[in-house]
Amino acid sequence: MSDATEAHQHTSDAASSPSNYARRWLVLSIIAITQLMIVLDATIVNIALPQAQADLQISDGARTWVVTAYALAFGALLLLGGRISDYWGRKRSFVVGMAGFAIASAIGGLAQAPWQLFLARGGQGVFAALLAPAALAILTVTFTDPKERSTAFGVFGAIAGGGAAVGLLLGGVLTEYANWRWCLLVNVPVVAVAIIAALLVVKESKAHGDTRYDLPGAILVALGLGSLVYGFTKAEDGWGQASTVSFIVAGVVLLIVFGFVESRSANPLLPLRILFHRDRGPAFFGSAVAGTVLVGATLFLTFYFQIVLEMSPVISGVASLPITGGILITAGVASALAPRIGPKPLMTVGPIISVIGLVLLTQIGVDTSYWSHVLPGLVLLGLGLGLLIIPQQNVALIGVPDHDAGAASALINASLQIGGALGAAVFTTVYASGKSSYLEDNPARSMFNAFSAEVSGYTNVFALAAIFVALVTPVVFFLVRAKKDDLPTDAAVPVG
Repeated sequence: MSDATEAHQHTSDAASSPSNYARRWLVLSIIAITQLMIVLDATIVNIALPQAQADLQISDGARTWVVTAYALAFGALLLLGGRISDYWGRKRSFVVGMAGFAIASAIGGLAQAPWQLFLARGGQGVFAALLAPAALAILTVTFTDPKERSTAFGVFGAIAGGGAAVGLLLGGVLTEYANWRWCLLVNVPVVAVAIIAALLVVKESKAHGDTRYDLPGAILVALGLGSLVYGFTKAEDGWGQASTVSFIVAGVVLLIVFGFVESRSANPLLPLRILFHRDRGPAFFGSAVAGTVLVGATLFLTFYFQIVLEMSPVISGVASLPITGGILITAGVASALAPRIGPKPLMTVGPIISVIGLVLLTQIGVDTSYWSHVLPGLVLLGLGLGLLIIPQQNVALIGVPDHDAGAASALINASLQIGGALGAAVFTTVYASGKSSYLEDNPARSMFNAFSAEVSGYTNVFALAAIFVALVTPVVFFLVRAKKDDLPTDAAVPVG
């Protein structure tokens, strides 16, 4: 992610030329399509996952890697991707990112074995980490007029907020009326059009000055997070198993070493002064927790809808929309209220509302009604998350120097993805434990018992998610001191 000052000062002559200025709205169209594709791929596969699991014979313990691989690679490499796009060239990074994303999508769509699908999803995350910050930087250097920039970022933000809903619907339609593979293959023609348009319309721009990469930091954080996530997935075999403990400990050690390296680096991937701040720290923590719910916990709703309630993929996608609808409603409310009452009240109350929604979801059963049991929980979950997510994007930029603004914006999005990856790993283990315990207590073989075991696993997931979200309220209440006058004028814009 480029920092704001750098983007203003180092726009190339081409990017500010009259010819490019005349085509700036075409640039916005290209970036909008790209942003939609990135956001879509975080949710479009969720609806297709039950069919993909059956087709490729993926185990219950391994299926969440379809989601985890994308979120982990995206989150872990997002900061490095921003640096590369700034230093290597934003247009070049954009085109390479798009091409790589299309190739990974094609590999996933044609996968014949689980590992091929997991690898492809990880590849999508890698190239999305290059593509997303490049797209945002191009938007920044293309729109130099404050009013037009506000409009452009409004479109960008709206797509970021609504893209998840489009992904759920499109994933349902493609899975039901075509095949789950088209949830990935659909990216290929979209990318082809976007690359051609970008080559013709987008102008190159780069940041100047110190352009050294923090490769040791990038390697350490990627290996550390990967080891940690894998360790949590291995916990399905038992928390005391040597492999589980080894990977978790190795992940923690690597992340500690990463912190040490960053504190000594002249050009760190993540300046620690951004993270360790009384106001900003809780914002990043809240973002990570939101990711565990949005990426990790809600995945199990798809299984509940399609496996237990036997909904079609399309209906399953529609049934998931109340979460997104709730977020969009309170996102607007939070945007209006934060400058008046400050971020703390919203960030304190939001998690409480979401916890109530998650507690309601722990009451689902094999034969319960969607309208009476699921819908209220989803609506409350979304409403609460909207009150949390929008203010925390502002709080994440409080007191950040111009030079670190890009890194702080990237970190709020990276923490969301990383939280999702860790959440999916932990929740998979919790789900398996709940399911296994139910079958041990109820050994009779019947379809009802099998579905009940599934539901027992899902409710365990929602209960743990409620605990995670509940932790945000005391952290915000006791640590955040920011007032309404402390908020920056521009919020961080989500990139995926």
